[in-house]
Amino acid sequence: MKMIGKFLVPILLTVMIVAGCGGQNKKEQPAPKVDTITISYVKLPLNVPSIVEKKQTLFEKEFGKDNIKVVFPEITEGPKMTEAMAAGSLDFSNALGGTSAILAASNGVKLKVIGMYSRAPKAFTLMAKDPAIQTVADLKGKQVAGPKGTILHQLLLAAEAKAGLKADDVAFVNMGIPPAVTAMLNGNVAAALVAGPAVSQAVAAGAHIVTTGEGLLDATIVIAVREDFLTKHPDLVKRYMNVHAASLQYMKEHPDEVYKMTAEETGLSVEQVKTMYGLYDFDPTIKESDIVDLEKTQEFLKQNGMLTKPIDIRSIIATVK
Repeated sequence: MKMIGKFLVPILLTVMIVAGCGGQNKKEQPAPKVDTITISYVKLPLNVPSIVEKKQTLFEKEFGKDNIKVVFPEITEGPKMTEAMAAGSLDFSNALGGTSAILAASNGVKLKVIGMYSRAPKAFTLMAKDPAIQTVADLKGKQVAGPKGTILHQLLLAAEAKAGLKADDVAFVNMGIPPAVTAMLNGNVAAALVAGPAVSQAVAAGAHIVTTGEGLLDATIVIAVREDFLTKHPDLVKRYMNVHAASLQYMKEHPDEVYKMTAEETGLSVEQVKTMYGLYDFDPTIKESDIVDLEKTQEFLKQNGMLTKPIDIRSIIATVK
């Protein structure tokens, strides 16, 4: 028995050492250090929190504590933002249209919605210059220009439905906001889908608002992050949202300074900023009504042939703790 014991003890020790090493190997490796964080910068239509964050260098101050550089690529189109996220070159999409977020997720882009950026149905409009066009019904058989697959496009279709028109009762022309406004003012199209500073500019040029998004949609804009970034760096994502909350607090405490700052950044007058500011709800809390609105947006995309693979909207929502 003593001889057997002499052989068993070394064997058991070897097994325990190997098992211990194996357990160490199975431990999760720490996430790689982050050297740079990329955050999209979109100042229009009236993205006041982004302007405050940029002008007050709030993100730089927060992440600079860890020697993390912050870069703000000016990507103003939702699809290009989500393309950059898919490529790994954009970490946070600050102010991403709900339509763009849904389409991207449907096409396999791994992103998570971590907050609401804004809701501003009154800030999205359908405009015309011809005084004979006073209602959406007056657009039957005419052309309307605007960006396809966006909140503005959704506004047009929702307004048509409410007016008893079919989608093809109006000829939609896919065009960015500035050229759409120009086409409307020149009489090349009957109406244009307009948001942001272009609304007041169009009014100054003789156009009028036929309808806004009020009562038709919530115009939900979201804050999104790359899913793998959230998985690897939840602490940084939480700090990001804390900075965003700080910008909202700054807006409440320094309104006059913020109006002036926004006017300088957008080219609007302070009075125009004050007028538009009242149209926006910047509460970042993801409410049940926001999820319902995103579900309605997905239904809109399906019905108009822009989305073939519906997603579970709740699956792209992430709670940052």
